[in-house]
Amino acid sequence: MNDPHSSLDQMPVTQLKGVGRGTAARLAKLSIFTVQDVLFHLPFRYQDRTRLTSIGSCTQGMEVVIEATIAASDIAMARRRSLLCILQDGTGSISMRFFHFSNVQKKNLASGARIRCFGEVRRGAAGLELYHPEYKVLQPGENIPLEQHLTAIYPTTTGVSQFRLRSMVEQALALMDQGQLLQDWLPQTIRYLEPLPNLIEAIHYVHTPSTDAPLDQLARGQHASQRRLAFEELLAHHLSLRRMRQQVQQQSAYSLAPVAKLTDAFIHSLPFELTAAQTRVCRDIGDDMGLAHPMLRLIQGDVGSGKTVVAAIAAVHAHENGLQTAIMAPTEILAEQHLLNFADWLAPLQISTGWLSGKVKGEKRRQQLSLIESGAAHVIIGTHALFQESVDFAKLGLIIIDEQHRFGVYQRLALREKATADGIRPHQLILTATPIPRTLAMSAYADLDCSIIDELPPGRRPVSTSVVPDDRREQVIARVRSACRAGRQAYWVCTMIDESEVLQCRAAEATAQQLTDALPELKIELIHSRVATNKKAAIMAAFKQGSIDLLVATTVIEVGVDVANASLMIIENPERLGLAQLHQLRGRVGRGSIDSHCLLMYHPPLSATGKQRLSVLRETTDGFKIAEEDLLIRGPGEILGTRQTGAMQFKVADLVRDSHMLSSVKAVSDQILASHPERVDAIVTRWLMRAEQFGTV
Repeated sequence: MNDPHSSLDQMPVTQLKGVGRGTAARLAKLSIFTVQDVLFHLPFRYQDRTRLTSIGSCTQGMEVVIEATIAASDIAMARRRSLLCILQDGTGSISMRFFHFSNVQKKNLASGARIRCFGEVRRGAAGLELYHPEYKVLQPGENIPLEQHLTAIYPTTTGVSQFRLRSMVEQALALMDQGQLLQDWLPQTIRYLEPLPNLIEAIHYVHTPSTDAPLDQLARGQHASQRRLAFEELLAHHLSLRRMRQQVQQQSAYSLAPVAKLTDAFIHSLPFELTAAQTRVCRDIGDDMGLAHPMLRLIQGDVGSGKTVVAAIAAVHAHENGLQTAIMAPTEILAEQHLLNFADWLAPLQISTGWLSGKVKGEKRRQQLSLIESGAAHVIIGTHALFQESVDFAKLGLIIIDEQHRFGVYQRLALREKATADGIRPHQLILTATPIPRTLAMSAYADLDCSIIDELPPGRRPVSTSVVPDDRREQVIARVRSACRAGRQAYWVCTMIDESEVLQCRAAEATAQQLTDALPELKIELIHSRVATNKKAAIMAAFKQGSIDLLVATTVIEVGVDVANASLMIIENPERLGLAQLHQLRGRVGRGSIDSHCLLMYHPPLSATGKQRLSVLRETTDGFKIAEEDLLIRGPGEILGTRQTGAMQFKVADLVRDSHMLSSVKAVSDQILASHPERVDAIVTRWLMRAEQFGTV
């Protein structure tokens, strides 16, 4: 045990045969650095190469091992030149086709050669075909044994073949079996929570399942060996966030004196009473900011529950203690709405607001940077431009991040680092109007305290939702005319199937023109991300004042737009959006005391998922129910906004499928942190490897 390389987590991957510096560099893209990393680079599916299939029993879509003789081999000249070999085994014939081949390959695959090949059966120009199958030419009398276990298929990268990965795994398993150390870090008590195999048994099984392995169970990730590994992977993520939380609690922050006259004056100046839920959440925030370590609190509240005013109260509290507040929103339009609201609320209190976004340039930018650095700007609002290198705060005490999931899970940690001054870190308040299912909150937000505003202001009415096909467009336009004649206002939201922002804007422009032609008596305006900032602000102000009847927009109005007189929303092609986004859009109406309606105008035919999604919207306005359904339909990566960041990407665990484990994961994490803190780093490193650097910025 004195050999530093006796433990597989310390043994560099270059110790394996066939892995030189070049291959090691390519493996680093897969986060494989040690032999242990090889063992935890898990298969995402399996192939059955344990039995021969006769050609006569082959059908389209099957993956088969065939042993046969090449009856004919020639170059086929069609749209693409290919090498075509006809195989026969006495039960029928099938073709092998290669679009990329060498002269040596052509010579080896000559008529009369006997081969064994593996591939997927497809329908082609010559009937059933195998495209680029793996193959071996057999020598006369040669008898190769079949595989003794299912063949694993691994995530890979350019320059690292499946054959190379399987060779590395085989060597790593052999080292493990020879007594090289692969430590099982889970306490023995885990065995009482669920009867699971030990770590070495589980690792062996997932890489080399037996020939009688339950393929359906493996495909669903529900085999006991997969569950054992999924448990530890969930535990690693949970411990990683818990450790970050512990680190935060050891850091210093400004300890704010309790709420005093200015904050009380602001609350009393509001034209409405705070709900009991808002009051409770304000108390949570005040208690946190009174501590000498940074607050990290998530505020969840459904659409229209009043999160923004809670954030404003926190900002006034910070100002009362001589501190600046930075408020970051994911889009310019949401940031602009915050600027209008906060400036309106705070100006009477002599609290100045600053503004910074990517579109603020030149002299205006220099002026804003000077105000921020001098402390003359008390509450600074903007997009992610707030945290660029050129921005220096005088005394930043509070960061408020709106719609945090739109930034990616780990970016909140990077912001904390940027805002550190003299070892003092700011308090952080994170707002979301997209309720986070309990499953995700336990996993993705284990480093945060959570408050829920579970009460809507009095007088709010639920929005009624209807689903209509787009061949009823004329009736929908007539409904807009009727609503606007009655003195109400409406939104018409355009989406595009393409992710292109340019195309989405063009679609909105075309729709605005069509509606202007159809409804000449109405004042119609268009807003999207490419409209100039000052024009956008003017349009939104005019809409809020009631001088615009119909606002045609892209999904930029998803959050932050509050017009009480708007009582009708049409969403075109809602089948292209997720449930949470549709719920957000719908939340732009129903913000007053009048009956409000949302029409989801889809293009038939709807897919099964599309029908399921729209029926959920029609049946409920409860954001938490909608979030749970969204999780089931779309998965956690979409909801948390982590597909782009690489964070929260699981190898074997699945937050939906394995949600029943999360209570046990939390219990075991408590036990490890209390009794075995020295194990935390090993567990986290094993599963997150270098990915945890995102969280330690």
